[in-house]
Amino acid sequence: MPSAIALIPARSGSERVPNKNIRTLARHPLLAYAIATARQAGIFDRIVCSTDSGRIADIARRYGADVPFLRPAQFATATSPDIEWITHALEQLDEHYDLFAIVRATNPFRGPDALRRAMELLLATPEADSIRAVELVKQHPGKMWVIEGKTMRPLLDQSHLAVAWHAGQYPALPVVYVQNSAVEVAWTRVVSQTGTREGRIVAPFLATGHEGFNVDDEEDWERARALVRSGAVELPEVERPRPPYPPAG
Repeated sequence: MPSAIALIPARSGSERVPNKNIRTLARHPLLAYAIATARQAGIFDRIVCSTDSGRIADIARRYGADVPFLRPAQFATATSPDIEWITHALEQLDEHYDLFAIVRATNPFRGPDALRRAMELLLATPEADSIRAVELVKQHPGKMWVIEGKTMRPLLDQSHLAVAWHAGQYPALPVVYVQNSAVEVAWTRVVSQTGTREGRIVAPFLATGHEGFNVDDEEDWERARALVRSGAVELPEVERPRPPYPPAG
């Protein structure tokens, strides 16, 4: 079995949902569910949280993740691409891992089985550099428009079609998937070889149910709480956190 590391990103500067990664859902911070999910998957040699915040680092350690370094501020802005903090994290580690998975705190209903299935699927697809979760689109790009001044045009060129996609029914449109952030697993070699987190060939992981649910704004947060209250979803079981670390010095 190739060696694998779970990387849990948790920067401190969330704007649409303040303190999103450590906001409490059903008695534990979102970050705790990501750590528990990675641990229960049973496929990782190490679980590392990448954060720019000492407070978040302490919470991550209390729930069982390693935080051997803090992320530099320039890799933790609202517009910083993932490849920056991923590269930083892999370069800071003393050990080399064959595979890495991004386990985001904002997908609390993903569950450990999704990570196991994704890993198995990537290993069974040797031509792929990575695997990424996708789901069927609800708003089809064939019905999207770009406004230009007082008029608009279809986002996708449809001049070659007898019946334009924007004029057709959904079942007649090409099947299109949209990515979600539930699962991302890749060979670490793609980072150094391609300068990307996914490489050149990406295999699909079809997320089902609420696996792809992502907390992106306050409306999502309220929906997550409602789903938990109604019993429509299950959260991974979280172990009791360790006592707070004493202050340094």
